[in-house]
Amino acid sequence: MLLRLLRHTLRPYRALLVGIVVLQLVGTLANLYLPSLNAKIIDQGVATGNTGYIWRTGGVMLAISALQIVCTIIAVNLGARTAMGFGRDLRGRIFDRVLTFSAREVNRFGAPSLITRTTNDVQQVQMLVLLSCTMFVAAPITMVGGIVMAVRENARLSWLVAVAVPVLALAIGLIIRKMGPLFRQMQTRIDAVNRILREQITGIRVVRAFVREPYEQDRFGVANGDLTQTATTVGRYMASLFPVVMLILNASSVAVLWFGARLIDSGDLQIGQLTAFLTYLVQILMSVMMATFLLMIAPRAAVCAERIGEVLETESSVVPPTAPVTQLPGRGVVAFEQAEFTYPGADFPVLCGVEFTARAGQTTAIVGSTGSGKTTLVSLVPRLFDATGGRVLVDGTDVREIEPELLWSRIGLVPQKAFLFSGTVASNLRYGNPEATDEELWEALRIAQAADFVSEMPGQLEAPIAQGGSNVSGGQRQRLSIARALVKRPEIYVFDDSFSALDTATDARLRAALAESTGDAAVIIVGQRVSTIADADQIVVLEDGRTVGIGTHIELLESCPTYREIVESQLSAEEAVA
Repeated sequence: MLLRLLRHTLRPYRALLVGIVVLQLVGTLANLYLPSLNAKIIDQGVATGNTGYIWRTGGVMLAISALQIVCTIIAVNLGARTAMGFGRDLRGRIFDRVLTFSAREVNRFGAPSLITRTTNDVQQVQMLVLLSCTMFVAAPITMVGGIVMAVRENARLSWLVAVAVPVLALAIGLIIRKMGPLFRQMQTRIDAVNRILREQITGIRVVRAFVREPYEQDRFGVANGDLTQTATTVGRYMASLFPVVMLILNASSVAVLWFGARLIDSGDLQIGQLTAFLTYLVQILMSVMMATFLLMIAPRAAVCAERIGEVLETESSVVPPTAPVTQLPGRGVVAFEQAEFTYPGADFPVLCGVEFTARAGQTTAIVGSTGSGKTTLVSLVPRLFDATGGRVLVDGTDVREIEPELLWSRIGLVPQKAFLFSGTVASNLRYGNPEATDEELWEALRIAQAADFVSEMPGQLEAPIAQGGSNVSGGQRQRLSIARALVKRPEIYVFDDSFSALDTATDARLRAALAESTGDAAVIIVGQRVSTIADADQIVVLEDGRTVGIGTHIELLESCPTYREIVESQLSAEEAVA
């Protein structure tokens, strides 16, 4: 998965990669040539007292060093640009893929895991690319070139290279093998810490209300301790790499000096050649150590690449049509024809055989007990889920055949949980219509009964909104969410229990204002409060995912026991009939 991910994402950077390889090749060859020149200075200059030769050869060494420095600086710069571009593109690919997910896929991965995969996991693979561009390209060139140059200096000492390199590679390989499973475990435990932290921050008021701080501290402590334990174990293995490398490096240097001294004594080796051979041996082993940096990150990057690949290879259950309908003839008629929905792995469907029509210019209310499938039903209209049976039609066309942008442009959704984005009141309201004027925003706020508190906020339309709308009350969030849908002016309004945080008087004023402004649109309201849905043109009663009654308030009181039970649980008999 790692190689496939790198191959696909790095394709636009092939020219930069070629440049990096060429520059690293030139720089590494220059670096390999320097010890040979140094040996000549010692043997042919210092030993013979030839000062002119020392100056000439030293000048050549300076020029080669300058070339190496320039090539290395440019190569590192190109490598950094490549790695940063790779990370940017990969994060963009993940983000674009997540945007295509239905609620089913988002729930499958979970928000904390998706955040970790988009940030931490991408960062690990990005670091692998950076090290590959700056170190790993030079390491094999240094290793091969160093071996060639070492043998060229003295073949009789070459057996030391043949022993030292495999021993070092074997020692590092054994350590890296132990680290692979731990990296996978570490990423999973980072997910767990993110999940618990997200839950605790989001639900801090619930935690404090039930005095569960000690329990949450213990829960976070366990997850944090597990992550720390795994990270500590990985750290021990990583810490052992460098002592092993230095032990083998120093032992090899001692062996070179030991056996080289005998060759010098016998006249088979000169001092400069021994110095060059020792330098080449150090370069060879240092190239192995440079590769060690990559090998330390490669197992973790491979695990992260698999997790990223899971996201990129997951197809949304809401599949775009191959030949989409790009025009709709009608104006906001929603029809359910034997609609059915079953969650993956569930034994029974949440919705079964639901059939009714919500017409333009009418208000259709959906009511039922908790868990009867109301939210799931309205989620089928904008294709947050796709029906697993039957059909959902908009203007006579199956929503699965409509071009997604066209479908979404027809629908103004106010979700059950009102959510606002960080920014200002105006930026949130213009989310549905970026071209809306200030007058249109104030009109939407007036209808949503939000103009009064917005006008009192510092900056009014430019008043800041915190992430999630945490700096306004629940009722204010709901009214701003309703205003956001009104600014869009769609043909279909879907209010998913969007009046629950409003008092009865505000609810009544809002519904009266809505009736005036949405008179030509189809309005679908999911409600728990009878006073909210009693004036609807038709009321659909759900029980255990099935339609048990359709009609007006008065008709259902006479014909639907389930509806009568819901009404009587909230109103007296006299109030219900009135």
